[in-house]
Amino acid sequence: MPTIKQTMTSRERFLRVYANLPLGLRGEIILVLDGEPVTWNVAYVEVYNNTEESIKILEKLEGMRII
Repeated sequence: MPTIKQTMTSRERFLRVYANLPLGLRGEIILVLDGEPVTWNVAYVEVYNNTEESIKILEKLEGMRII
């Protein structure tokens, strides 16, 4: 039987993690992309709007096993 992680896309996993974050943590930096710090809030806007940057963000977060 597949696990939840296997059946959810990285976008869905990110949105699930983000929804469960305390509001105070959403302004925290989670990664640096092309020399620029990315907070949870910035990542959410990119992922929500399905931008090209969101692909890079999701790949990095998966690589760090955050999502």
